[in-house]
Order: sequence, then C-alpha cells, then structure tokens
Amino acid sequence: MRIHPTAIVEDGAQLHDSVTVGPYSIIESGAVIGEGCRIESNVRIFGVTRMGAHNRVCHGATLGSEPQDLSFTPEKARPLIIGDHNHFKECVNISGGIKTEGGTRIGSHNYWMAFSHAGHDCVVGDHNVFANTATLAGHVEIDDHCFLSGQVAVHQFCRIGSYVMIAGVTGVPQDVPPYMLADGHRARLIGLNVVGLRRNGFGQEQRTRIKQVYRLILRSGLRLDDALQRAEDEYPGPETTRIVAFIRASRRGIASFD
Repeated sequence: MRIHPTAIVEDGAQLHDSVTVGPYSIIESGAVIGEGCRIESNVRIFGVTRMGAHNRVCHGATLGSEPQDLSFTPEKARPLIIGDHNHFKECVNISGGIKTEGGTRIGSHNYWMAFSHAGHDCVVGDHNVFANTATLAGHVEIDDHCFLSGQVAVHQFCRIGSYVMIAGVTGVPQDVPPYMLADGHRARLIGLNVVGLRRNGFGQEQRTRIKQVYRLILRSGLRLDDALQRAEDEYPGPETTRIVAFIRASRRGIASFD
C-alpha cells in the first residue's frame, strides 16, 4: 500500500494492500477500498463508500458525500456502493443514499468525466459514459451502455434504458426507452441510436426488429397497451422484451417522439 504522507486515512477505513492514495486525500472511517484502486490527489471518500476493485479516482473527486436533500440527517445516511473498473475524472461528485436501504449504486466499467454528478439513491449499471457536467438528480436509474453528453440534466426518478445516447445540453424530464437517441431543451426521441447499436455488436436483424417495434409503438396510433401487446406478438425477441418491459414499468411516462 502506498499512502502519500499528506493524505489522511482515518482509523476504521479498510484499504486493500494494493491501493495507492495521493497527496492531500481524505478517506474516512468506514470506507472500504478494494484491490488495485488508485486514489489520486485531493480526493474525499466519505465513510459510507464501499468500492470494488481497480477503480481510479482523479483529483478533487468526492465519493459518498452527504445527499443534497434538505431532509438529510446523519442517522439517515445510506451507502454508496461502487463496482469495479470505474474511472472518476476530476471533481466528479457522487452522493451517498438517504431514501432507500440500498443507497446509491454504481456498477462497473463506467467513465465519469469532469464535474459529472450522481445524486442520492441513483442506480447506475455498467459501461456507461457521462460527459462533462452530466447530472443525475436523486433516484435516477441508468441501465447499461448509455452515453450522456455534456450538460445533460436528468430529472429525479427518471429512467434511461440501455444503449441510449442523449445529446448535449438536454434536460430529461421523462423516461428514455432502450436503444434510442434523445435531444432537445426537453428531451424528445429523435430516432434509434444506430451507431451505438452497431458498435455494440447488434446485427441487422436485431436493429430491424428494434425499428419495427418502435414504429408500431410510436407511430401506429394504437393505444399504448395494444401496441405493446402487438409488438410482443409480431416481433418476438430479447430486444422487444426489453423495450416492452421498460415502457410498462414507467412511472413518469416516456419522452415524446418527433
């Protein structure tokens, strides 16, 4: 273990022997840092943080900080659980939980660019990219393989499905279903994330099925329940199942389609 002499690691913090800690960083009692993690300079890791293996935390990042919620008191604190191989760039801020027992949960292989933020009780999957200053309010759920561009702001309790790309400076007030592109002052669906699907190995048959399902759901004029049922009947497959399940589970409604 390599800990810079100016760093503060409180008694009760648990660090794997392979962890490195840079100058002026603070790791509070109760924090758990897994194998191969690299904590760089001026990082603050709060005691509710539980971090897996091989994560990199760059200058000025804060992980597990107090939720930005006026009802917060220390006895309400819930954990921040982080998986493996995440990269947190400069001044990223991830809040601990307050409202759910599971707290804030971050999966693995996510890339958080400078000044991006996840609020309390967010649930983030794997292989996502958050560009500079992308912001998740509390209770947001992000699936896998999403790309949120710079200055995207996601409203609390919204859900973003897998393989979604959201354009820069977009506010997201409603759910964005899987495989879609979203853009606008208030996010609107503008088509399929074709480039993202190709890059992630979706073949022509899969892409065609996704397109057919969304054409039926968004453009047929059918009642939503009827369209979802027809999609399952006419275009069976795992992509259809994911789309239909996501939409049926929506509480805030789905972003509108241009």
